[in-house]
Amino acid sequence: MTEYKRADRVGDTIRHEIADILLKKLKDPRVGFVTMTRVDVSDDLRHARVFVSVMGDEASKKNTLKGLNSARDFIRVELGKRLKLRVTPEVAFSIDESIERGARMLDILRNLKKDEGEEGS
Repeated sequence: MTEYKRADRVGDTIRHEIADILLKKLKDPRVGFVTMTRVDVSDDLRHARVFVSVMGDEASKKNTLKGLNSARDFIRVELGKRLKLRVTPEVAFSIDESIERGARMLDILRNLKKDEGEEGS
C-alpha cells in the first residue's frame, strides 16, 4: 500500500480552493473554461504547480495561461485566507497536455482499427 503524503492532501485542497476562486472571485476575461487536472505540491509545502487543461487553440491556451499567471498573487492571497498552513505555497500554472495526447492516441487507435477492418473485407 502506498503512503498518502501530506503534500498530496494539501494539493487536493489547493485544487478545490483554486477552482472555487476562479469560479467566484476571479474576473479576468482571459481565464475562461479551465479545468485543473492536478496539483503537485513540494514536500515542504512551499511550492505548488497547478496543471490546467484549456479548451481551444494554442492562442487561447497561451492567453489563459497569461491570465492565470497574472492572477497568481491574488490567488495566493486567497489561498492564504482559506488554508490553515503556516506558509502559503507559491503557485505556478502549467498547461496539461495529457488529455489532448490521450485523445490523439484514441484517434490513432480508431483509425488503425478502421483500416484493419477495411483490409479484412
